[in-house]
Amino acid sequence: MERKFDKVVALAKARGFVFPSSEIYGGLGSINDYGPLGVELKNNIKKAWWDFMLSHRNIVGLDSGILMHPKIWEASGHVAGFSDPLVDCKKCKSRFRADHLLESLGIKPDFSPGSKIDMKKLACPECGGELTDIRQFNLMFKTFIGPVESEANQIYLRPETAQGIYVNFLNVKESMRLKVPFGIAQIGKAFRNEITPGNFIFRMREFEQMEMQYFVEEKESMQAFKDWRELRREWYLSLGMNEKNLRFREHESDELAHYAKAAIDIEYNFGFSENESFKELEGIHHRGTWDLSRHQEYSGQKLTVKDEENKDYLPTVVETSIGADRAFLAFMLEAYTEIEGGRSTTTESNKEKEVVLKLHPKLAPIKIAILPLSKKENLSAKAESVYAELSKHYRVQYDETGSIGKRYRRQDEIGTPYCLTVDFDTLENNKVTVRDRDTMKQDLVDIAELEAYFLEKFNF
Repeated sequence: MERKFDKVVALAKARGFVFPSSEIYGGLGSINDYGPLGVELKNNIKKAWWDFMLSHRNIVGLDSGILMHPKIWEASGHVAGFSDPLVDCKKCKSRFRADHLLESLGIKPDFSPGSKIDMKKLACPECGGELTDIRQFNLMFKTFIGPVESEANQIYLRPETAQGIYVNFLNVKESMRLKVPFGIAQIGKAFRNEITPGNFIFRMREFEQMEMQYFVEEKESMQAFKDWRELRREWYLSLGMNEKNLRFREHESDELAHYAKAAIDIEYNFGFSENESFKELEGIHHRGTWDLSRHQEYSGQKLTVKDEENKDYLPTVVETSIGADRAFLAFMLEAYTEIEGGRSTTTESNKEKEVVLKLHPKLAPIKIAILPLSKKENLSAKAESVYAELSKHYRVQYDETGSIGKRYRRQDEIGTPYCLTVDFDTLENNKVTVRDRDTMKQDLVDIAELEAYFLEKFNF
């Protein structure tokens, strides 16, 4: 049986959501391009996250540079420790992440001193050849700044957006006159030279993050951590996510970074395989004062603030970090619905299975489809005038090709919440038929009242 995941991947390309990058040249491993509908959906997800974050008091935005001073990555620990365990096949030269390979075999990864795991005793899953010992592979992409390619001019493409927030902590605080607790939110590209990228847009080498760093006094930090766990849960549910497809997994003590007090992975049921059902969608982390203390040490700049007794202290950080691409995939999977036998009343459509993408209206790339019943000039002219007015307020698509049933189905497949039909009665009574994607309910609405009608429908 074909997996829902595979069906969503096929739909994404066929309907203009996601294309393989550089496809006419054979593609580029684990890089994807967002098509006309994909860029709209992704922008809507980012806007929903951004509006959610900045609706909270004392949270402001930032857009830091992709290229930053290389010492930042020394301070953050990325130069020394941002690596994955890598093994190679001696025969076919394939490369694998050792932890992923072990998990696929049902073995819990353990690379600590004294571990009994011997990768040489395992066979290559591609050809059965012998594997090498584990070596650490740094995931940061390197480049050079300036005209000379020398070690002195070497810099990195950022592997995460959070460090740009930390190094701008005081700039933001002082320019916006903020007091702890406050947060800084950022959306931006990040780059990781993944050993084993895959599962469509789940793990890519170029991706987009949505991160918020919340700066708080230590005594209030655990409560803030709990609050953000609940707030993030509510955000997903408010956008149509089924709670049964979400899982909140607390990190065990041996999983935590040495500086962290607590961490939770919000996992989604991506259904990649029977062994890979729930995978990380977002992380909520209690990072302590480690990040600011490291940048204070490496930069030589004081990053402390004053408490009520006028004493200096470094704020504790509670982080929420989500991949925009993973969110895109999760919402697509959540919305994908197949209806056996179809929903339309025509004989033709009843013979076929229908696909409906039940995206939340806030996320849907196209809000309203304008469908004239025929291509006759008088109908087209009326439909064009309706399109011209509604397109001032919403992303609207005009479609007059094919039968009305096929056009409805095309719009259902891309998640359009409302289809508006202009028929011959419209020329007499100036009313159009508006069909709801999910309920199939139809309303007869006067053209003069359409703006108010949709204002109520999209009043989120």
